[in-house]
Amino acid sequence: MKITKEMIHPELRTTGTLLRTFWPEYSVQKFAYCNKFMDSFFKGHAFTKEIEYQQLYTQRPDGTPLRLCVYAPKARRADVPGLVWFHGGGYAIGVPEQDYIFVERFVLASGCIVVMPDYRRSMEAPYPAALDDCYQALLWLKENSVVYGVRPDQLFVGGDSAGGGLSAAVSLLARDRGDVSIAFQMPLYPMLDDRMITASSQDNDAPIWNTVSNIAAWRQYLGDDYGTDNVSKYAAPSRETDYSGLPPTITFVGSIEPFRDETIQYVDHLKTAGVPVTFKLFEGCFHGFDIACPDTLVGKQAAAFLMDGFMHAVAHYTKQQP
Repeated sequence: MKITKEMIHPELRTTGTLLRTFWPEYSVQKFAYCNKFMDSFFKGHAFTKEIEYQQLYTQRPDGTPLRLCVYAPKARRADVPGLVWFHGGGYAIGVPEQDYIFVERFVLASGCIVVMPDYRRSMEAPYPAALDDCYQALLWLKENSVVYGVRPDQLFVGGDSAGGGLSAAVSLLARDRGDVSIAFQMPLYPMLDDRMITASSQDNDAPIWNTVSNIAAWRQYLGDDYGTDNVSKYAAPSRETDYSGLPPTITFVGSIEPFRDETIQYVDHLKTAGVPVTFKLFEGCFHGFDIACPDTLVGKQAAAFLMDGFMHAVAHYTKQQP
């Protein structure tokens, strides 16, 4: 799906052109470069004075530390939702603090507690390392819900891009294991399908994330399983065939990005299984447009759409823990 300049939303056109000119795609080398920058610029910095930020550590089963970033309102409330949020970056790059804009909105709007795991990136360890870390963070929040005033029946998960894929994967794993209940999920423009068999995922040269970047990221995440039938549904949730019992969902995606079709298919599968879904397709928008261009009208519309859905979930969705 070749993307012409005219196909890009007018508000995003200048930014999109610059991005395609100076950073047309990602490679393994660029993943490594980005991680050095992310680690030095973002890690350990709150980037917000409006809410409390702290770093905690929990131990993985192998004894190594898993860093958790915990965000809370300065004036704590009781009986608030708990949200585990997973950052994006193609499973290969990024740190939790990069998504502070999302976190700030959620916390200020609802008083919720947000936990963000510094999950292992595929440059450090391939699947299932990231999923294991994200799931452990969810269990940590469940176990510590009373300490933070979190309602145990209102645990949410969410994330953007690869973080959206991890949200979908964690929701599948929680449903199948039955040891923790998720009341609501927010997988934004999620990275779901390693097979890249949809029209939007093939020959796509859109800004920020395209087919070349997607191939590089899936190869890195899946390792030797890439291109085989050995890929788990927990690595690529589009491989699931049973979508029943998954939590109510909100998501959105741009019409010109690689993940358009797999997101729409995911939404359709959820609806067919009877799962409540709120979905919006943003015409002419590329991957991560709401982050790259937050001050545009369409960027603000995406943020408002997400926050309306989030606050609806806060008011209406609960699920008792097993």
